[in-house]
Amino acid sequence: MTVLDQSDPSAQRERERTGTIELQGISKFYGDTPAVNDLSLDIAAGEFISLLGPSGCGKTTTLRMIAGFEHPDAGDIRISGQSVLGQPPYRRNVNTVFQAYALFPHMSIAENVAYGLQQKRTPKAEIRERVAEALEMVQMRRFADRKPTQLSGGQQQRIALARALVNRPAVLLLDEPLGALDRQLREEMQLELKLLQSRLGITFVFVTHDQGEALSMSDRIAIMRDGHIEQLADADTIYGAPATAYVAGFVGQQNFLSGTVAGTAPDAATVQTAYGLLRAASMASGSARLRAGDAAQAAVRPEFVQIAARSDGEASDGGVNRVAGSLIGVSHLGETMQYLVQLSAGDAEQSMLVRRPTPEAPRLAIGDAVWCSWSAESVILFPAAEELPVAAHVEPPTVSTVAAARPSSASAPTAPTAPTANRE
Repeated sequence: MTVLDQSDPSAQRERERTGTIELQGISKFYGDTPAVNDLSLDIAAGEFISLLGPSGCGKTTTLRMIAGFEHPDAGDIRISGQSVLGQPPYRRNVNTVFQAYALFPHMSIAENVAYGLQQKRTPKAEIRERVAEALEMVQMRRFADRKPTQLSGGQQQRIALARALVNRPAVLLLDEPLGALDRQLREEMQLELKLLQSRLGITFVFVTHDQGEALSMSDRIAIMRDGHIEQLADADTIYGAPATAYVAGFVGQQNFLSGTVAGTAPDAATVQTAYGLLRAASMASGSARLRAGDAAQAAVRPEFVQIAARSDGEASDGGVNRVAGSLIGVSHLGETMQYLVQLSAGDAEQSMLVRRPTPEAPRLAIGDAVWCSWSAESVILFPAAEELPVAAHVEPPTVSTVAAARPSSASAPTAPTAPTANRE
């Protein structure tokens, strides 16, 4: 390991660059199809960044190019300030953790972790010390003498992490490493990974299609689409201020209502939809400026929507940011209650998803007439021309699943299958 002179300015700059990643206009083609297309991204040393997107968006190809398993057809990749084009994976100061743990079943846990150091001909005393240190990092030191088959999936994942960390890489690449774990264990590992990264200060590049993983762990998230980055920001910005309709529809769940801009003000507008007039306090930062008469789509998240019973005979014109509908689904999700509401106006028809915290959720039954309402601050406007991800809209159930008889008691909610509003 190179020892840097603490008083040398050039050594100081080298320390500051250690763990940085610069992707400069990289592209990768398979035949005529671009998997990654002119992508540029700067990752700071010690940052936890996630590449999030659906299958085929280019996130894994990007990770594999950083690792050296794939080579870009154009552009440059710099790690710790140095170009790594043409360098094989073992020459780069990075390690990769895959979804498949790839542990040697005939070796003990300690032997698995030590394998990379042995290949580098590291002295035995140093190997023992570093293996013990790596296993301690992931709280698995007491399992050092066991075989991988004697461990659970979560424990095997920790060993795969220890095997990567024992080499003391400047960058750790993680390709959907939690995908094979059950939900509870996956959530526990999310916390452990973030704590471990914060403690070690190593740059983590995490590839996932799971929004929850990306939102809970990342310093920044790069939303990828068709080989390029659609938006790069922290979790709060990605979720609360999506730059495009695609990002709004891909991350979390979203209700989209289409209409025509009726009027505008600085950073705000009103939109006339088939179901009523909507007012938005903000427009998407990455979208073109909307003007009166433009076609638009308004997005409001299910957790921002209030739901209440509507009296028989009450007019369905609810005013601004208030629409009438009929309840067609109720699902208990533990900490929240989920309602699926059918909106109808002439030939127009769509569903709206509502989620309320269980303690304050109203007791409603299928068939109830309801109001759905929200504040202007909860609405973001996008041009109608912006493409949404697949399954960004809530699809109403078929008539046969909705036409169930209304329960005799409205105090007990029923629970049909929950709708799919977005890709997870």
